[in-house]
Amino acid sequence: MPTFDVNSGFLYGVTTVIILFVIAQSVFFLVRATRRAKQLGITGATIRSTILSSAIFTVAPAIAILMGVITLSKMLGLPWPWLRLSILGALTYELPAATTTAAAMGVSTSTTITDPHAFTAIAWVMTLGIIPGIFLILFGLKKLEGGLHNITGKDQKWGKLFMDSMFLGMISAFLGLIFADVREGLPGYIPLVVALISALLMCLCGLIIKVFKAKWLEQYALPLCMLGAMAASIPVTALMK
Repeated sequence: MPTFDVNSGFLYGVTTVIILFVIAQSVFFLVRATRRAKQLGITGATIRSTILSSAIFTVAPAIAILMGVITLSKMLGLPWPWLRLSILGALTYELPAATTTAAAMGVSTSTTITDPHAFTAIAWVMTLGIIPGIFLILFGLKKLEGGLHNITGKDQKWGKLFMDSMFLGMISAFLGLIFADVREGLPGYIPLVVALISALLMCLCGLIIKVFKAKWLEQYALPLCMLGAMAASIPVTALMK
C-alpha cells in the first residue's frame, strides 16, 4: 500500500490544473474588459495605467497569502494550502480552521501530517466552512447591504460604532487561539507575545501613515506586520522555550 504524501505528484497535478483554469479565466475577462473599454472610447494610456496600478496593488495581499501558504505548508504540504489560498480561501479563516481541526484530532501542527484521515478531515473543514459564505453573498448580499445602509444612513455615528463592533467581534473570535495554551507555562505565552508585537507594528504603521501622510503604506501595512511578527517569533520562541 503506497504511503500517503501531502506533497504527492497527484496533488500537485490537480492543484496546477485548477490554478491554470482560474488564471485563464482572469486573462479572458481582462481581454474582454480591455476590448469593452476601447469601445467606450477610453484611451489606451488610461487602460494601461489602470491595469498597471491594479497589478501593483495586488502585491500587498499576495505577500500575505504567500505567508499563509508557507505557514500551512509545514503541516499540510505545499499543494493544498497553495490551492486553498490561491482560489477561494482567506488567511484569517484557513489557518484557524486547519489548526482547530488538527487539535481536535490530536495532530501536531508543527510536523507534516502523514495520516490521510487527518489530512482529509482538515481539508473538508477548510472547504465546507467557506462554502456558506459564497451562497450567503449570492442570495443575501442585497438584503445585507440594504440593512447596513439603513443603519449607517440614519445615524452616521451609530453606523460607525456598529461596523467597528462587528470588526472587533470578528477579531475576538480569533483571540481564543492566542490564549489557548497560556496554562502550559511560559511557552504558552509565545502566541500572545507575537500577537502584541504584530499589534505594535500595526500601530507604528498607522502612526507613519497619519504623521507623514504615507497613504501608500495602507496597502502594505498588513503584510509588513505579518512578516515582522513572523521574524520576531523566532527569537521570542528561542527565549521563552
